[in-house]
Amino acid sequence: MADVRELRLVLTVQDFDGALSFYRDALGLDVEAVWASEGGHVTLLSAGRATLELVDEAHAAEIDRLEVGRRVAGPVRVAFQVPDSGALADTLEGAGATRIAGPVTTPWNDRNVRLEAPDGTQLTLFTPVE
Repeated sequence: MADVRELRLVLTVQDFDGALSFYRDALGLDVEAVWASEGGHVTLLSAGRATLELVDEAHAAEIDRLEVGRRVAGPVRVAFQVPDSGALADTLEGAGATRIAGPVTTPWNDRNVRLEAPDGTQLTLFTPVE
């Protein structure tokens, strides 16, 4: 059995400084490490605990239907559990994100908002409803 210690999602972005500002400053991810060379830049941002969620096409379509009302996501969507998905979505819109839909309460009792980040990545912000 593999002894996996970390999951990293790697985003290659056209506007590095803009993406760094969005994810670090607006979303509030902490900087873990920075590498720079003549070949470019890398910033590793901490996003808490990572999980890999595998869904089949039918369930992906169902998630999109519940959150957005229609099929919109590609093969990768990034989800963040946050204390207040609606408030953070407002902040991220102010930082350049586009709201696709929400907030909506899902059948699994989360309050979800779907956004598109300035780099084109689809984000789901979710807050468990107590």
